[in-house]
Amino acid sequence: MSQPHRRTVVVLAAGEGKRMKSALPKVLHPLLGRTLLGHVLAAAGPLRADRTVVVVGHGADQVRAHLAEVAPDATGVLQAEQLGTGHAVRIALDAVPDATGTVVVINGDVPLLRTGTVEALVAAHEGEGAAATVLAAEVPDPTGLGRIVRDAAGRLEQIVEERDATPAQRALREINAGIYAFDLARLRAALGKLSTDNDQGEEYLTDVFGLLFSAGEPVGVHVAADHVETLGCNDRVELAGLRGLLRDRVNEAWMRTGVTILDPATTWIDVTVSVGRDAVLDQNTQLRGATVVGAEAVVGPDVTLVDTVVGPAATVLRSHAVGAEVGPGASVGPYAYLRPAARLAEKAKVGTFVEVKNSDVGPGAKVPHLSYVGDATIGARANIGAATIFVNYDGVNKHRTVVGDGAFVGCDTNLIAPVEVGAGAYVAAGSALSQDVPPGALGVTRAPQRNIEGWVLRNRAGTVSARAAEQARAAAEGASDGSSSTSEGEAIHGGAEAV
Repeated sequence: MSQPHRRTVVVLAAGEGKRMKSALPKVLHPLLGRTLLGHVLAAAGPLRADRTVVVVGHGADQVRAHLAEVAPDATGVLQAEQLGTGHAVRIALDAVPDATGTVVVINGDVPLLRTGTVEALVAAHEGEGAAATVLAAEVPDPTGLGRIVRDAAGRLEQIVEERDATPAQRALREINAGIYAFDLARLRAALGKLSTDNDQGEEYLTDVFGLLFSAGEPVGVHVAADHVETLGCNDRVELAGLRGLLRDRVNEAWMRTGVTILDPATTWIDVTVSVGRDAVLDQNTQLRGATVVGAEAVVGPDVTLVDTVVGPAATVLRSHAVGAEVGPGASVGPYAYLRPAARLAEKAKVGTFVEVKNSDVGPGAKVPHLSYVGDATIGARANIGAATIFVNYDGVNKHRTVVGDGAFVGCDTNLIAPVEVGAGAYVAAGSALSQDVPPGALGVTRAPQRNIEGWVLRNRAGTVSARAAEQARAAAEGASDGSSSTSEGEAIHGGAEAV
């Protein structure tokens, strides 16, 4: 049984990305759930490399902090001066002096690269015993990209950067994708021979291929099946283009697993999201982060879910949720806002213009409209009337409210925490409760109503209200007079009939 190959992955992530015109390093720009660098690391992950080295430079501290989050086993190596890709790889290999076998070098800005393509490159390289193998692609427009130059027999002769290429070489459409596999020992030897005799005055890693070819070493080309995977990113226009391509790839993959996406052009799903079979995603839906949508759930239109779990057969309509849980068969929206730790149990309902934060809404419980629920526990089948406010903050601390199973809270109520409404209790509409309501009791805090007759005519004379009140009074007096005589006549007429 043959021994597995030892492998090292080197990711080049030191560039500033000037054309991005951003304080954020280029490789840290986000793209559907991962950074550009994160996508590259994810593609290389299944290679099971012994070491992963990321060359950092511009924004090194930011890139290292990101690595600590997404790839804590990777080693960040500083390229203080960006003197070329060859220089960057030499610095990376200096950090792993005991490494042997195959080294895979990947540019940090190719987020559409698939794992299968990297694995195929490495398999071809190791299978042929090559000193170096480059991933190439046939592209419609090679402008700005390095060209693959082959000899008469079709073998790789050299890789030429566009600014150093002849007119004939610039006409070539087979380009260097910036992804390579090398025999590590032969790479180390060739790196020491690189020169800076080129337009940029830098050490080009691609010159290694010419050196190896001239020395009679076997060098190879592996052509990617889909050139789109090799697309890099230099500015925000290209970033937007990559985002659209990745959206289409992700949406197609989910539809092929049994998810209905009604408008793929307006549906954006992060690569970190999970969606269950027979779920329906309506237009203008965004699923981000660690969001999970269960089987047969309906999400959208006009929904954004961030790190939110939606249970099977639940419905979320025109709403925004962050760090929330929506139980099986539950209903949210339209125009609801679920904040972190909002948890809806099975068949719970959170309706129109309701905000929920750090609260548990029990099975079958309802908060239908125009309410704020903060730091609360709402029992099973409880009903929270419109315009109810869970008053959880005293200016210093947050306090919790408990509403028991089957309780009924009337409209326009303030529940001033900490307070508890017992199981089966009622709260009269318009109340402001600061004391507990025992199970089965009615909590009322309304002041007795009193009407001050004639107040508007005395204090708001000449206003629209005063005129309306005067007209209503006159109409009432007239109706009273008419109804009195009519009643008498009807009584007499009725008496005659009775006789």
